[in-house]
Formats: sequence, C-alpha cells, structure tokens
Amino acid sequence: MPNEFSAREVAELANVPVRAVDKAIEEKVLAGSRLGTRGRRRMLPLHAVPYAAIVARLPLTLSLAAKRNLAGALSARQPERMTAEPLEIAPAVTVDLSALVGSDLATRAARYGRAREDHIVINPDIMGGTPVLRGTRITVYSVLGRLDGGDSIDDIVEDYPNLTREAIETAALYARTHPLVGRPGGRPWAKAA
Repeated sequence: MPNEFSAREVAELANVPVRAVDKAIEEKVLAGSRLGTRGRRRMLPLHAVPYAAIVARLPLTLSLAAKRNLAGALSARQPERMTAEPLEIAPAVTVDLSALVGSDLATRAARYGRAREDHIVINPDIMGGTPVLRGTRITVYSVLGRLDGGDSIDDIVEDYPNLTREAIETAALYARTHPLVGRPGGRPWAKAA
C-alpha cells in the first residue's frame, strides 16, 4: 500500500485542510479502498494528493463534473508525469500544473509512501501496537515530540546513528497525520494552574 494514503496524509502532503479532502470524498470525486476490521479507514490513491493541491490553489471554482474529470485525468498519468505537464481541465482551460503545485508533488508523495512502508512498523508485540521505526522501539510520536520540543533532525540522528533523515522525516509526518486517540495522559489541568 505504498501508494495509498489516509485523508490526513493527503491533506498534509498537499498542504490543504483535511476538510477539503473530506469534501472530495463526500462528492465521490475521490474514492479509495476501505481497510480495517470494520472498514473505518479509507485509503486514497496517489492522485488524490495532486488533486487536492490543484483544487485548493486553482483560482476558479470547478463544477462537479470538471472535478471528476480532473481526478480521472490525474489517475491516468504516471507519478513522475502527474504534475509535470499541463492538463486541460475544461474546454479552453489548460492549467500548468508544475507552476501551480510543483512538478514533483506526486513523486514526493510516492516517495513518502515507500518510506512509510520501509521505516514504520505496527506490531501488537512491539510497544503495544504503537507505530515505531523499524528495528527500534522508538515510537513515531516520540520523534515528533522531540522535533516539536526544539530538537533538529540532526540532533536525533546524532543520538540514533542507525536512523536516517528520511526515517525521521517519515516518522514525523506519520505521527502528525495519525494522532493518538483517547484521553491525554497525566494531569493536563496541572499545567494550566
């Protein structure tokens, strides 16, 4: 599943609000496979990333049919060509996608998908199923916590020389897009007092 992404991952990679991706799902412009025991998590295809970025940055409003045509045209392209070449989104309306969203957006998303598969492991026997970096017991949330706390990627690599920059960047993005659910631990009210 390296080329399938959650709605939050699509939003983060495309730099758009999650509600924009959710709207495209509701309008049935973007469809994906369902995963999980009850089919709760919808995984979206790679072309959802450039689609979300294009629709958010396009200085005009597209009809539902035009949105579906855009998604279809993007899905027919190879990842390296997805945003590199202009695309006709309506009669007499051609968009230079590389100028609008960058020529390597889909390639970066595909690279993240591969890195996610290579570096992140979810195993119930390791840290209770919390996502960790492969070969370690370092959770993706601890990596994000260190980065949010002021440490740099170089600081983490210095502490864990067996980790790569790519692994740390992937872990941070994964942690941002897959937040922990449930009540916060400790006594959060004590900090406010």
